[in-house]
Order: sequence, then structure tokens, then C-alpha cells
Amino acid sequence: MSKYLVTGGAGYVGSVVAAHLLEAGHEVTVLDNLSTGFGEGVPAGATLINGRIQDAAEYLDPSFDAVLHFAASSQVGESVTNPGKYWDNNVGGTLALLTAMRGAGVRKLVFSSTAATYGEPTEGLLTEASVTAPTNPYGASKLAVDHMIAGECVAHGLAAVSLRYFNVAGAYGEFGERHDPETHLIPLVLQVALGQRESISVFGDDYPTPDGTCVRDYIHVADLAQAHLSALRVATEGEHLICNLGNGSGFSVREVIETVRKVTGREIPEIVAPRRPGDPAVLVASARTAHERLGWTPTRSDLTGIVTDAWNFARGHHS
Repeated sequence: MSKYLVTGGAGYVGSVVAAHLLEAGHEVTVLDNLSTGFGEGVPAGATLINGRIQDAAEYLDPSFDAVLHFAASSQVGESVTNPGKYWDNNVGGTLALLTAMRGAGVRKLVFSSTAATYGEPTEGLLTEASVTAPTNPYGASKLAVDHMIAGECVAHGLAAVSLRYFNVAGAYGEFGERHDPETHLIPLVLQVALGQRESISVFGDDYPTPDGTCVRDYIHVADLAQAHLSALRVATEGEHLICNLGNGSGFSVREVIETVRKVTGREIPEIVAPRRPGDPAVLVASARTAHERLGWTPTRSDLTGIVTDAWNFARGHHS
């Protein structure tokens, strides 16, 4: 059994990973200020510390075997209008966390990174060698953290893995997605099914794709959690490993909407809206590195299954 600190463990992905760690027999402490997370999202059996990552030195000690770092501000639009918040929380907060880890002798880190580090891709299938050119302060802050972690590995022997997520979706039992504001496609379409919004907007239907709408790579949150457990096993002293996490294939906006119609049995009115600036036609991850280095292969790639899990969660938390 190992002891882990999970920052941001009251949020969507953090809570699912914390649940998987507990199921694997580990001891879990969640550090979350509940600014966007939910206290009831912390799995039973985990210890919750209501605090900020900037103050991690107060909570870290040599008894911890590793840190899994999810705590971050993550709204792309807000990052454009309030970039200082993102440099403070994401970069400043992680710098404080890395300093606290070094001080406590905790030498292993798994970091929640993002495909937003790549910006607007010039290729359909993104690899870890693809150009990183973020188009907003959110993506830039996450890329800055990756650079910070790389330096920590070289200078101080940290063992670190950064996992760059594409479109995380689905739910794991009582743990699921409920952002405010919500910006992700599947929960937005489910809100239409629940009567919480009148229609779903399709931003552009004239892309060079089979049905004219954008294609994105969706990964089930439980598959994502398994990748984190694998990353803990393979993290190597002095190495900063970066892995994309995706299915390697994509689903179009229209395919997602149609799948929600089938799963829910509800009408989903859609409105075609103008393209959004910077939206690439296809954004799909190559997860070859994750497969080779983590021994990880997603097992829940079926869109119907992903939507069904998300729908069951959304209905259970519909007020």
C-alpha cells in the first residue's frame, strides 16, 4: 500500500482517480479548496484537506509516496479575460507544490496536463513530438508547468509523468462531470435532454469531415484513471515522461448528438452556428507512447457506453 496526495481530488477527473487509488488499496489524501470541486465528490475513505496547493508545504511530509496533481483553473474563455488567475493558480501554485515536494522528500509526480498545450494543430493525429503552440493562457499555463517539471527532474531527480488529456467524458459510478459553467459537448447535449437548455449549438457544419462537423477524440474517465495508476508505476527518477491520452480515433459533433438521442430517447434540437475561430476540423491523439511506456490501452472506447455512463450520472444529479 502507498500513500498519495491528490490535489484537486474533489473535481471530475481527480475524484475518479482517487476512487481508483482507494480501490487498489492505497491511502489517499485529497487537497482541494472546493472552489470548483464538490465535497461530496471526494470518495469515501479518502481524507479531505480543505486547502490551497500554494500552501502544500503545510500538508506534505515524507510519509507520502507521490503526488497526483489535478488542481488548476481550467476555463479557456476565462483564461483569456483573466489570465493572471491562471498564472497564479496553475503556474504559481504548481511551483509552490514542487518546492513543497522537494522539501518533504516526495520524489514522484503525475501531472494532469492537456491537449490545449498543442494549440491549433497542423496535423490530424497529434503525438508528443507535435509542435506546442497554445492559443490561450490556460494552455500556456499548462505548458509552462510541463517545462517547470522537466527542469525539476533534471536538477533534483524528480520522477514525473505528464498526461495530456484530449476530451475526457463519461462517469464512474457516483463520480462524474458537473462543471459550472459547462463547456464540454457531451454534458451540454445531456443538459438539452434534461430540459436544462433548449438546444445544442453546432459550430460549423462545413468542415472537411464525413458529416461536415468537427471530429474529436473522446476518452472515458475510467480509462484515464487507469493511466494514472500505470504512470505511478513507471515514473523514473530524473525523467519527465509526457504521454497523450486518447482513443486514437474520433467522433464528430453530429455523431455525439445522435448518440445522445439514442441513449436518452429524447429530442435534441440543434442549431447550426458559425464556426468558432481556432477550431480545427479534426483533433485526435496518438496514444502510442502511453501504450508503449505505460502499458495502457483504453477499454471503454465505445461512444454509446461513454454517453450512457454520463447520462446515468447526469440524471442522478439533476435538480
